[in-house]
Amino acid sequence: MTTPVPATTGHRRVLLAAPRGYCAGVDRAVLTVEKALELYGPPVYVRKQIVHNAYVVRVLEAKGAVFVEETGEVPEGAVVVFSAHGVAPEVHDEAAARGLTAIDATCPLVTKVHKEARRFADEGYDILLIGHAGHEEVIGTMGEAPGRVHLVDGPEAVRDVRVRDEHKVVWLSQTTLSVDETMETVERLAARFPALISPPSDDICYATQNRQLAVTRIAPDAQLVLVVGSSNSSNSLRLVEVALHAGAGAAHLIDGPEEIDEGWLRGVTTVGVTSGASVPDALVDGVLARLAEHGFGDVEIVRSVTERQRFALPRGLDGP
Repeated sequence: MTTPVPATTGHRRVLLAAPRGYCAGVDRAVLTVEKALELYGPPVYVRKQIVHNAYVVRVLEAKGAVFVEETGEVPEGAVVVFSAHGVAPEVHDEAAARGLTAIDATCPLVTKVHKEARRFADEGYDILLIGHAGHEEVIGTMGEAPGRVHLVDGPEAVRDVRVRDEHKVVWLSQTTLSVDETMETVERLAARFPALISPPSDDICYATQNRQLAVTRIAPDAQLVLVVGSSNSSNSLRLVEVALHAGAGAAHLIDGPEEIDEGWLRGVTTVGVTSGASVPDALVDGVLARLAEHGFGDVEIVRSVTERQRFALPRGLDGP
């Protein structure tokens, strides 16, 4: 039982960002694992975390999902689901060689970037992929065009980029980046490579942009912003950065209500709350309940846009 922080002068409130939480790609990925469990029965193996959220992984494990790091850990002939972040073609080949029933839960927006990478590589372009080294989405995209894709991990990395033909270069990006940092990187790339072309449409996903916009709406009025999300979630980490840049007094990433430090609340009258695109409502509800215990019972929803995007389940799982 926690002891509430002593009351401070002033009305205590929560500014709750909207939209927040699950995006269409995450919802599709989680439903894919659940549908596969219904159709095939447990165990259903999942390569990597289906989405980057520890709570979601635990819930699916309790239902019979088994999470592995590599395809080689899946027993031959078993069912495997590929995560929302996408995989390289060689992973599909390995699954086929092992006789696995492979279900691809890659977010359609990531699939779009994969297709762009293949098309530009076929046309002879060097592809400058803006993203974070080691992220599963980046690994998958680079695997679509080995030797053609060059990772650019932030604005400072631009100076190290080497291409074969400066007149045939295109940039693509990881879908979960900060919009502002990505555009700064693009500007530096364009200054160095004047012939640089852009993808036919923005690679940063609508949900990432919407959640960043939403947090900029609440941050200037919040002495503290709490971003619910796991530490390996790129889009959640970006929300902390965006909140601070937009004027929040402080911002912290938390996996759930148990990680709220009571010291953060001392002297605070306005707390902003949002969550990454892989975070279920249950975790945000828990954070709001914990804040209410400390006097932050007045919750004001601050909506920037309304999302209506939905994605169909992978073929074979989308029936009645």
